[in-house]
Amino acid sequence: MPGQVSNDDGDTPGRRPRAEGLLGGAAQPTAPKPERPRGTAPVAVRRAAVVVAVEAAAAALLALVLLYFTLTGSPDSVGRALAEVVYVGMAGVLLGAGAVGLWRVSAWARGPVIVLQLLLAVLGYTAAFQADRPLIGIPVLVAVAVELYLLATPEARLAFFGR
Repeated sequence: MPGQVSNDDGDTPGRRPRAEGLLGGAAQPTAPKPERPRGTAPVAVRRAAVVVAVEAAAAALLALVLLYFTLTGSPDSVGRALAEVVYVGMAGVLLGAGAVGLWRVSAWARGPVIVLQLLLAVLGYTAAFQADRPLIGIPVLVAVAVELYLLATPEARLAFFGR
């Protein structure tokens, strides 16, 4: 109609406003997540979580010792020494997260823990037999063997298979 200002927002009944059509409307609230069943973890998984937690604590302690030696000593390269501290600290954090995941029987935890154990096995073998440090390498190899055994038990495999 002449003289009438057209409001082209699309506010007519039965039509969505133009901005909503172009940009999308408000999201509908999502349904709440169902409660995860909190079953008790098998004994082997709990023991595996404890072994990984001990490894995480040992890695954190080693990172602190390396940091102390880096700050009080005179390393050839401070950058490399600090990088070593960071790597060992990251390993401790990852092992700690894996321990929490195993304790909760989280589906994501088993694979990374096994990979970290294989890496620790290589480091333990190198320390024990190639670097002539059996007092360091043998305990690492024993912890790795215990951890891999505990995660390979049928009850541990079934705990993660069902999730």
